[in-house]
Amino acid sequence: MKQFSTLILSALLVAGISPALRAQSLVSGFMAGKGHGSVVVSGTSERYTSAYLAPDKVSGVPVFQEVRVNSVNLYATYGITDKIDFIASLPYIQSKGQAFGTTIGDLNTLYPAQGFANTRQGVQDLTGVLKFKSFSREIGSSILDLLGVVSVSTPVGNYQTNTGLGYIIAIGNRATKTTALGVVHLKTVSGVFATGQLGYSLRTGDVPNALVAEGKIGYAGPKNYFEGSVSVQESNGGTDITEAGFDGTFTATRVNYVRLGASGYRPITNGFGLTLGISTYVAGRNIGKSTGGSAGITYNF
Repeated sequence: MKQFSTLILSALLVAGISPALRAQSLVSGFMAGKGHGSVVVSGTSERYTSAYLAPDKVSGVPVFQEVRVNSVNLYATYGITDKIDFIASLPYIQSKGQAFGTTIGDLNTLYPAQGFANTRQGVQDLTGVLKFKSFSREIGSSILDLLGVVSVSTPVGNYQTNTGLGYIIAIGNRATKTTALGVVHLKTVSGVFATGQLGYSLRTGDVPNALVAEGKIGYAGPKNYFEGSVSVQESNGGTDITEAGFDGTFTATRVNYVRLGASGYRPITNGFGLTLGISTYVAGRNIGKSTGGSAGITYNF
């Protein structure tokens, strides 16, 4: 089942209100196996016209009535041993706002230092992950695995996150993030599986640390793979965009969310396969109510 560990499944790198990358998680419950791995090139497109602020959801987005976020992500995984995988990911992101008429020009005239623009784009953050299987036991005809994950993500592009409403569509928060996760993975002989993960993410600068969690249930058969997921982030502290104390620093906002998703994989030929996914936010704080889809080509070896 090594090919199923190639699916890009759930996590989010956010800068204030914009889901700068719905890119999905770099971690599944399946191991690649020693000497095996995969390379994935995927594209994601999402859109939102409303946002979860504090305490309510609002129609429209400050400055930009609609925001579209498109990204291309390069992802690779390699089995160092049967119990240790290395994973890497690097995205290129375009975040594009749709402001009315001469709004951008007028704002740049009034506030020239803030650098308002309809589009921000560039290479975002490089992420490296070590995943290791620490425990495995048969339970009847099923197998229970316990895994540990440590990841580090750091900016490699020159994107900006300056103070002011012009950076509500920034493509990242320019923080280095160190995350530790515990993963529980149960797979049955029929191919049905369930995975749960829980961890904590430390962020540098003024970006709040956060509790992150995810639950998945799906089917991993000889060829096809399907899953449904729910992903949660709960920030530890931070400011709210509409509340007292917010000074226009979107990186310091308290970003919470609940996101639902579904994805699938099917092999094509000679190690190549196709991945598809959809997701939507159903609750949150200081984040756009985004819905989007993704597609990618996978090469397994």
